[in-house]
Amino acid sequence: GSAKEKAIQFYRSCMDTQRIESQGTQPLKDLLNQVGGWNITGVGKAKEFNEILQTLMSRYSTFPFFRVHVGPSPFDLKTNIIQIDHPEFEMPPESKFKEKNYLEVTYQRVKKGKNRGLLGGPEDGPPDSFSLTLSFISNLQRLVTPLQERQQRGMLFFHTTIRELQEKAPAIDWLSCLQAVFHPMPMNLSQPIAVHDMDYLRGMSQLIEQWRKERVLHIYMIVCLVGNLSPALDSRFQDARLELSKFLYGKMVTKMIPAERWRKCLTDTSFFFEPVLGQMIVQEIFPQQTKKLAEQMFSEIQDTLYGQLDQLEWMDEQTRQEAKVLVSKLQVEIGYPAHILQTAKVNLEYQNLEINEDTFFLNVVACLKVLRENSYLKLLQHRSQDNWHVSPWTVHSYYSIRHHMLVFPAGMFRSPFFHIEFPSAVNFGAIGVFMAHELLHTFYGYVLPGGCPTCNRSALQKSIDCLVEQYESYDFKVNGTFTLLENTADTGGLTIAYKAYKNWMKKHKEEKDLPKTGLSHDQLFY
Repeated sequence: GSAKEKAIQFYRSCMDTQRIESQGTQPLKDLLNQVGGWNITGVGKAKEFNEILQTLMSRYSTFPFFRVHVGPSPFDLKTNIIQIDHPEFEMPPESKFKEKNYLEVTYQRVKKGKNRGLLGGPEDGPPDSFSLTLSFISNLQRLVTPLQERQQRGMLFFHTTIRELQEKAPAIDWLSCLQAVFHPMPMNLSQPIAVHDMDYLRGMSQLIEQWRKERVLHIYMIVCLVGNLSPALDSRFQDARLELSKFLYGKMVTKMIPAERWRKCLTDTSFFFEPVLGQMIVQEIFPQQTKKLAEQMFSEIQDTLYGQLDQLEWMDEQTRQEAKVLVSKLQVEIGYPAHILQTAKVNLEYQNLEINEDTFFLNVVACLKVLRENSYLKLLQHRSQDNWHVSPWTVHSYYSIRHHMLVFPAGMFRSPFFHIEFPSAVNFGAIGVFMAHELLHTFYGYVLPGGCPTCNRSALQKSIDCLVEQYESYDFKVNGTFTLLENTADTGGLTIAYKAYKNWMKKHKEEKDLPKTGLSHDQLFY
């Protein structure tokens, strides 16, 4: 079937709660048996440990000890690189927990869930297996170097290779693990890697060696797998997850979990089938006439900015021309990335995916594998400019320094920000301000210290001080220096959008009113 048909089948399998409840834990038990279950012999063997780890990472997108992803190289923004960081722990760090007997309390909660028959658990092992596992997790978390500390030490990234990584953290078979994750892409010992926290990886390797003879490593990997896949299981798992999350993180966590089933299913479907849902939503809410008007508005704002550059007292003529060239070379994406409307291309992405409406759990497992394959292949093949950081339906614009690109998703071009029937004053006062705001992000470099050596620095500093003073004069506490760049885009964006509206009205004489409001066009803008 087509990608759209598979997305619909996936959503239906998620909504079929009766079938999910009737299947209970069986789908999970069958899967756990494939990776050795809770009870396993020979866990002390490094080969066995690494094979299970490879399976979890490649088939189930589960990263117990470290996280692998692909992103812009911190050493060369024009290229992508494999990045390795510490995992995302389900438990908060012990240091952030108020109770002194952190591990004991958490163990009792997990044990409570286990006694419900949800997890099964190691039957013939020592009774304190889970307690030891929690102790291991706590030790693993302590190895993480806080981001602020890494920043202060100038160690945000460590450029290395698989060969060097193998020497520094030998408990992991790095080549085999990364070959499994990036299959079928070739991988060798010279493969460049960007490590976020090398101290963590060294400590992690030593910790694994210390616990090698214990069953704890295997139990921990299974716990991570269950945690990753449990959202696809019956309501008992969801209740247990909610209860544990409330205990660990407080009441706020309930706001993060969708109450209605359809919301959860829609979220899951959009996560796995983003280009498919993107295409469906764009066709529904973003007709070509909307796209055309949005592009015309942006063009007006861009032209207005050119005029504003001519009036900047602190900018010298050479910099002014460079700034205009910078704006002219800007890539502007409005609505959606072009490839999502290429149905054949989208179908190709999902051609190897098999969806069965009867088994939501297995559908999630299958989607995890395909999602990993697609995302890694795309990024490593340097087509990342096609991949937005946001979905077409989101209400969030951004400027990408790496690609010198502005993105305005289709979700922004809806009421109250925009409508083709709104007065131009409303459209320019809402979406127009966002457009101008993002456009000004391209000039951050000039405002920063030393960013414009040929400019009139004293005149520029006078403008900066004025803006800092303005924001710090408000009743609520604002650090005007810390928020300078965003404040510049906010105030400047408002000015440019307003002038663009005035220029627009010189060309389009007729302006609509909003009946019964009694507001002038300028008032509507603001």
